[in-house]
Amino acid sequence: MAARGLVALRTVARAAGPARCQHAYPRSGHLFRSSFIAHCTCLRHTASVPVGVSSRRGLHSRPIVQAEASKSNGSSNGDHANYDFDLFTIGAGSGGVRASRFAAQNYGAKVAVCEMPFDLVASDQKGGAGGTCVLRGCVPKKLMVYGGEFAQAFKDSQGFGWDVAEPGLTWERLMQNKNKELDRLNGVYMKLLNNAGVKYIEGRGTLVDAHTVEVGGKQYTAKTILIATGGRAVKLPIDGAEHAIISDEVLNLPSRPKKMAVIGGGYIGLEFAGIYNNYGTEVHVVYRQPLPLRGFDEECRHFISEQYQVSGLNIHSESTPTCIEKQSNGSFTLHVKKKSGGEETIEGLDTVLMATGRSPNTQNMNLEEIGVELGPKGQIKVDGFNQTSVPSIYAVGDVTDRVNLTPVALMEGMAFAKNVFGGDPEAKAEYDAIASAVFSSPPLASVGLSEEQAIEQYGDVDVFTSSFKPMKNTISGNEGRGFMKILVDAKTDTVIGVHMIGPDCAEIMQGFAVAVKMGVKKKQLDRVVGIHPSSAEEFVTMRAPTKEVRDKQPVGSSA
Repeated sequence: MAARGLVALRTVARAAGPARCQHAYPRSGHLFRSSFIAHCTCLRHTASVPVGVSSRRGLHSRPIVQAEASKSNGSSNGDHANYDFDLFTIGAGSGGVRASRFAAQNYGAKVAVCEMPFDLVASDQKGGAGGTCVLRGCVPKKLMVYGGEFAQAFKDSQGFGWDVAEPGLTWERLMQNKNKELDRLNGVYMKLLNNAGVKYIEGRGTLVDAHTVEVGGKQYTAKTILIATGGRAVKLPIDGAEHAIISDEVLNLPSRPKKMAVIGGGYIGLEFAGIYNNYGTEVHVVYRQPLPLRGFDEECRHFISEQYQVSGLNIHSESTPTCIEKQSNGSFTLHVKKKSGGEETIEGLDTVLMATGRSPNTQNMNLEEIGVELGPKGQIKVDGFNQTSVPSIYAVGDVTDRVNLTPVALMEGMAFAKNVFGGDPEAKAEYDAIASAVFSSPPLASVGLSEEQAIEQYGDVDVFTSSFKPMKNTISGNEGRGFMKILVDAKTDTVIGVHMIGPDCAEIMQGFAVAVKMGVKKKQLDRVVGIHPSSAEEFVTMRAPTKEVRDKQPVGSSA
């Protein structure tokens, strides 16, 4: 889903300038749903947390930060006399582009953005307009998810009377079509900036001082600087790590591997495991925890772990990778140590993917030298208004390691533009009830709190669950099952968490995110007429709780 830093705590009188009460949030991911507290250390703990604000992305548990920073409104519309630009943004990913476009197009600011040349694999010298999500994350991943789903559809169709010849896969055509779309999207993002009147400067940006950015040997001054450089994948420091690839590269393999290992039990690892499993690769998933997707609802983790094995994944839980060994025939052997003390080898691997986390892109930018405070992971510390410890410098998105989700970066970028250039001193991102999805096979989607978080925060919780075989699977022979869960604050009847595992869960959860955000009551859900036949109707037909918790203990428990 990191400490939230701030500028100086306000010690001056309000007369000294416009006052803003600021608090920060958690990106992960995350959750993304309950991601908020998950990613923050804090200056001051809050006594209570609103719905959806809690720990997650296995992105997981940090408290909310609240503080005030001394700063003026910051609006600089038309004030170009002393600077080349009102705003200079480093990074043309989702958050940076959104902030820059709105500042220029809606509020009349003079804006420049710098970004490195486009490439499918990021490096210190390569990037591209669109950023991680568009070029080497959410978008290409989802395209490959769609493609892999056809494999199960071909199998399922036989139960419905279709006689389907063994389908063939032309991997090269998949890669060509995917990359063509990414190239188009890169151009779309550049066009968006151009149409908004934003100057696009190609190259790597570094800070010279609080108002100066250097790109390609040329210096540009700005009244306000925004850092939106995102994050990058990191590898485990084990022997043979150089033989492993990261998520950028697994999206661009020249051929489909016959056998691969995925190291990591988070959402990125499980998504790619599902993708390649669907395309016919023998996939082994290795992670240290007993269950995958740390930070998600525990019951959901148990259920989806079983479903991953039903789908054909080879799960190696409670296993710690120790070494990747390259063999004389070009294949790889992954050595792992089991929690029980034994050792295991996975041999004959074409590919080893390390999906073992991401870190903020703050290296070699001269940040700390000019006074920008960083956290232990290298994340930029900001307050609730995205301001760093240097008043003229702000940051949004994954580089701050709060809720590391593209829609959150967009929200932060818009809030920044409204706050600094739109004259709205109270504009800030809201981190409660953020929905998220894991596009694995099967997928999982959530909004609000997990059961564990709900019990800890509310004490009295009613739990409603339903496990079922989707209608489509009844005659197809598909053994996959679905799962739904609603968590209710028993004192107020407020729905504080919704979870689903199964097809179309992301589409369904988006609608429930609106309801949870608005504070829907369980009795209101009970009055809704379901759409029949559909999986979604289960959410409005669960009448009796499967579990009741009072004073943090299950009813009937002797604990």
